[in-house]
Amino acid sequence: MSEPTQKYGFSFSSELRAPPEEVWSHATHMRGVNREFFPLARMTWPGTEGGMPAQPALGQRLFRSWILLFGLLPIDYDDLTFAEFEPGRRFLEHSVMFSQKEWVHERIVTPTATGCRLTDSVRFTPRLRPVGALQLVLFRLAFRWRHRNLRRLFSRGG
Repeated sequence: MSEPTQKYGFSFSSELRAPPEEVWSHATHMRGVNREFFPLARMTWPGTEGGMPAQPALGQRLFRSWILLFGLLPIDYDDLTFAEFEPGRRFLEHSVMFSQKEWVHERIVTPTATGCRLTDSVRFTPRLRPVGALQLVLFRLAFRWRHRNLRRLFSRGG
């Protein structure tokens, strides 16, 4: 009899003082994603600029992105796959990683009176159940860092 699968999840939201279109453009270009992670990690992307197609093929792996600790040391990969994609507003990534049976990342950009709100929700199922709690701590720290960088990058105004 197999052990029940353990799933983990968390969510972060940040109020940003930038137009939703600018934040969406940032969120769908690898340069922007890597600015969020800097200097903790970097994700690779085929090509040089790393812009997302206007409407990526849903349910198909777009590419394999290597996750490099401090931009140098490969620690994981992400077979990036979108299940849903609403240009300018939302994506739902449903991928497989070396360390994860399932990685689900939803990012929503919502207009507000002063700019927009960016919300990241993550759910994952680790391949090695005993390390799930540690991965939860590490992934939460990484997304807390990403949101800190997002607020720093988009803090102009009021």
